[in-house]
Formats: sequence, structure tokens, C-alpha cells
Amino acid sequence: MIKKPEQGMTIIVKTITRYTVVLILLFGIYFIMNGHLVHGGGFAGGIIVALSYMHVMLAFGKEVAMKRITDKTIQFLVGLGSLSFLILGILGMTKGYFMYNFFRTPGVDYIGKPFSLFSSGIMPLMNLAICLAVASGFFSVFLALIFYRLSEDKK
Repeated sequence: MIKKPEQGMTIIVKTITRYTVVLILLFGIYFIMNGHLVHGGGFAGGIIVALSYMHVMLAFGKEVAMKRITDKTIQFLVGLGSLSFLILGILGMTKGYFMYNFFRTPGVDYIGKPFSLFSSGIMPLMNLAICLAVASGFFSVFLALIFYRLSEDKK
């Protein structure tokens, strides 16, 4: 009886991936949460979060990665991120302007007060919405390229 070869990389790469994926994901979350202070914010954080899932796919194979996050979940997250960004923009129109920063902390006179966690208004929510759309969109492009490559190899 011939044993089917295991998918993915070697055991060394898989072991290192188990530890580094968490660090990459935390770094992406750091970018998202501090998006109002660093350049890129939700976009850069979304790319980093997508790279953590790509890391899993490259190390363990596409079947293992697709068990963790399915294509239906990816489609849902793209829609959720885009829709929530649009809703935040429309909610600003209640104060008179599209994308108006309507969420303010009571007692804070201006936006961006140092050492005040919620003085950035709706920016953390917008960064989270952008992250959802970018991470799932970037990962879906990566999946499309992988499946296109696999279909070309079979010809």
C-alpha cells in the first residue's frame, strides 16, 4: 500500500508557521487599531492580516487553509467591510456631511487629544471596515491566482 504524500511544506516550515502566523496577525491588528496614527491604517493592516492566511496556505496546503476560511466567508467579509464603511459614511450625513466624524467622546473638546483612547472618533471603525474589505479581497485574489495556476497545471 502506497502512502499518499502529505501536502504542504516540511515539518520545520509548518512548525515555524504555527508560531509566526500569530505574530503576523497581531502585527496586522496593531496596524488596524493604530490606523489613525500610522500611515495606511486599515489598508496596511488588511494586507498584513491577509498575508497571515496566505502564510498558512503556503505552508500547509490549500485544503487546510480552505477549511479555516471558506470562499463564502470571504465573500461575506468583503461585503460586510464595504457595507459598513458605506454605512459609517452615510451616518455622518446625519450631522450634515458625508463621512462626518460623528462619534465624539464626552468631555473631549477636539478630535485627536493625546492619551485619550476614543478621541479619534470613527476612524478605528473605518479602519476595521477597510481591513475587512481589503484583507478578504486580497486573499480572494490570491486564491483566484492559485486556482488558476492549478487549472493550468492540469492541462
